[in-house]
Amino acid sequence: MEQFLAFGIVGLSTAAIYAVIGSGLVLTYTTTGIFNFAHGAAGMMAAFSYWQLTVGWGVPVPVALAIVLLCLAPLTGLLVERALRTVQGLGEAERLVMTVAMLSGLIATAQWIWSPSKARSLPNFFADQPPFHFGSATVTWHQAVTMVVAVAVAVGLRILLYRTRTGVEMRATVDDRALAGLTGSDPLRANRVAWVLGIELAAVGGILIAPMVALDAAQLSLLIVSAYTAAIFGRLRNLPMVFLGAVVVGCLESYLAGYLPQNDYLPGLRLAAPALLLFLALLLFPHGQLRGRDRQLSRVPMPSLRGAAGFAAVIVVVGVMLATVLGEGDLITYGQIFAFGLIGLSFVPLAGYAGQISLCQLSMAGIGAVAYAHLAPGGQIWGLLAAVLIAAAAGALIAVPAMRLSGVYLALGTAAFAVVLDRWIFTLPSFEVLGVRIKLFDQGSVDLVGPRVFGFAVDTTAEITIFAAVCLALATIGVAVLRRGRFGRRLIALRDSEAAYATLGGNLLPAKVAVFALSAGIAGLGGALYGMQLRAVTAEQFNFVAGLPIFLVAVFAGLGAVGVGMFVGTALAGPLPVISVIWPSMQNLVHVIPALAGVASGSVVREGAIAHLREGWNAALRDPLTRSVLIGVPVLLWLLRLADVINGWALFFGALLSTFVVRYWAQARARPPAPAEVPVEWWGVRRPWRAEDKEVIDRALIAAR
Repeated sequence: MEQFLAFGIVGLSTAAIYAVIGSGLVLTYTTTGIFNFAHGAAGMMAAFSYWQLTVGWGVPVPVALAIVLLCLAPLTGLLVERALRTVQGLGEAERLVMTVAMLSGLIATAQWIWSPSKARSLPNFFADQPPFHFGSATVTWHQAVTMVVAVAVAVGLRILLYRTRTGVEMRATVDDRALAGLTGSDPLRANRVAWVLGIELAAVGGILIAPMVALDAAQLSLLIVSAYTAAIFGRLRNLPMVFLGAVVVGCLESYLAGYLPQNDYLPGLRLAAPALLLFLALLLFPHGQLRGRDRQLSRVPMPSLRGAAGFAAVIVVVGVMLATVLGEGDLITYGQIFAFGLIGLSFVPLAGYAGQISLCQLSMAGIGAVAYAHLAPGGQIWGLLAAVLIAAAAGALIAVPAMRLSGVYLALGTAAFAVVLDRWIFTLPSFEVLGVRIKLFDQGSVDLVGPRVFGFAVDTTAEITIFAAVCLALATIGVAVLRRGRFGRRLIALRDSEAAYATLGGNLLPAKVAVFALSAGIAGLGGALYGMQLRAVTAEQFNFVAGLPIFLVAVFAGLGAVGVGMFVGTALAGPLPVISVIWPSMQNLVHVIPALAGVASGSVVREGAIAHLREGWNAALRDPLTRSVLIGVPVLLWLLRLADVINGWALFFGALLSTFVVRYWAQARARPPAPAEVPVEWWGVRRPWRAEDKEVIDRALIAAR
């Protein structure tokens, strides 16, 4: 009994922190309609800032708390509100990607400023004071402080929301933003207050929980999963239920840590328990209508077969060029373009066509890599097909319970699934099911070899690169054909309105299962090729945080375009490693770039970067002369490189410079000639009458006098 009470005290103190963080999350969502995936990352940054002030620079604790909670946190809240104001009226994916971008960017920034290789820890509050004793239970001062803070937050929020004018404005904004504005309230001010208070509560929670865990950017940011679970208990709007959910999560974690049997299979379950509970809560609890369903959907372009085939040919040519000019080391790095491209392409049918948000595509890639490694240790080609089918089955498995989820709930569900795989499933040792031995990463790494195609062994890095380019090219053509077919039109209808789709006779279950399976199969193929390129992979390379940059760049590119795959692969495995080579001091900064792209996708590039690029290159591609030069110059430079006339950098920068020169040349050739001067007596006949024409004629008449 004493042990049970001790674990209960630990669970309640942890629950108090989850309640504080979760209440801030609910406060911002109910007021603004934006679910903040970066909520935990904001608390993480506050914890690191507090560590820097107190431990790093020796600032007294009260002064450090004042700086973090009264200066840095409110300023961060105002900056977040200003950044997210531009996406207030956009669709769910665009609003979601902004906060996911902030999550990824803050983790990368923290790892850049505070190196993960150095261990850091924060002392408990009042660590030098003796603990309290309640019977056989012991309560430290830090635990008492967390519980008092949670109670104070609950009381303070109740007073704010129901006893102050600002609170009334916030609740009115939740009910009807436009009507609240007409009655004299200020929705913009309500949003600012909500974001400031939300980030403030995240900072308080981050500082309180940091002494209990290691100061690690990714780990602290993903502790928010437990707060997500508490928020779902409250259905993202009921604060008392959020506190109840926090108690359930905190006590579950504590009792699992104390009573879970010690073996090789269950430690990961304790780490994955909050995510597993989040997934179950999403499925079991009823959800009201999501706020902000009035979406501004971007147009999904209709690709031509000729254009898709030409683009696929370019992908293969690029693969051949890389394989023939790069050395082994560089080819391992830059050859990943095509594997990342397949994972990025998997978002197109799922999110671009069907409007289903998934944050576990890299996890599907991990499943594909593991399946191929164990089923085809000798590179059997059927093992690659089996890996695609197994990943597709995993995608279909997600689709069935996700039938009742949409928008942010679906994003949370897929994120929870990815975290469960990271923390538990991928860490399991080999086990048997019905006499069949199943191996995953087996608490280490798995080796992958190239396939054997028609008796030919694809075993060198160059050959694997060309093979991956061919796979990406074929998948790109397949996605284009899908968009032009009947199933593609059904997916577009599903994205536009699930209710209308079902009303007109569409069956949601087969459509969702099919598109989830297709998307996961493409990602699984990309994961297998990624493993072949590296020869061996670990579970850490397929975790939830590692998959966020792929999602962000895909959204930035424009989820509806078939060129997303090549764009994502080129962005992640092309310029970013080049920047690190040219400017080694920028190596940590390049990890922030995908997050900046995600922010730009919501505030700058509404239709996607590919649409803007296509518009800029249309003139060069339509003109036979400029098109020939556009293709011929890189090919000529490639031949010169093969003959050792120029080096690799000359090839790279020469091809890059020539493409931009040809672009502007084509635009100049396509520019219409200046119109001939129309005599004054024909103004209004041969050209439209202008407002300034009267003044011009009057001045001419006066001068003639």
